[in-house]
Amino acid sequence: MTTDAETLAVYQARAAEYAACFASEAPDRALLKFIAALPPGGRVLDLGCGPGGAAVALMAAGFDVEAMDATQAMVDMAVSHGVRARLGTFEDVTATGRYDGVWANFSLLHAPRAALPKHIAAIRKALKPGGHFHIGMKLGQGEKRDRLGRKYTFVTREELGDLLAGAGMVPVWENSFVEKGLAGTNDPGITLLARASADD
Repeated sequence: MTTDAETLAVYQARAAEYAACFASEAPDRALLKFIAALPPGGRVLDLGCGPGGAAVALMAAGFDVEAMDATQAMVDMAVSHGVRARLGTFEDVTATGRYDGVWANFSLLHAPRAALPKHIAAIRKALKPGGHFHIGMKLGQGEKRDRLGRKYTFVTREELGDLLAGAGMVPVWENSFVEKGLAGTNDPGITLLARASADD
């Protein structure tokens, strides 16, 4: 979803390795919470779908899933799993009131800090009133690249809460943890489920 060339090059070159790193046979707790919050058969956008694991689980749960990723290799992998995925960035979120849920699991962490309010506002606009938004981010401060060259924007829990509130969304569930990623480091992260205000 980022437009940072070095970050995209890493994901393009390591798509299969990334898929293997996060392969799972069952939805994790955050995805189960997201699924439970959505209306049956609802329309969902997987924003930064990667190889398509979450999208496949959402489809299996009966949802109408659209997916986007900024890396062609990831889009191709998602499509190979039956996902309706296309190439796109955060700038391509232009719908109004289209989705019951938006799933952005550790994709917005690659957006520049200054662009986060704009992107989250666009996601809120794309949600139906009362729709749900899942976001995963790395906890910390500042912006930096990891040893693979991927650029990250880190946030505190307070910053993330302010970003969501500013876009008219209220957190309803969250989970903080430490997880090893593709770069091999153990990093603190947070997943948060928020609900869009019911009135526009």
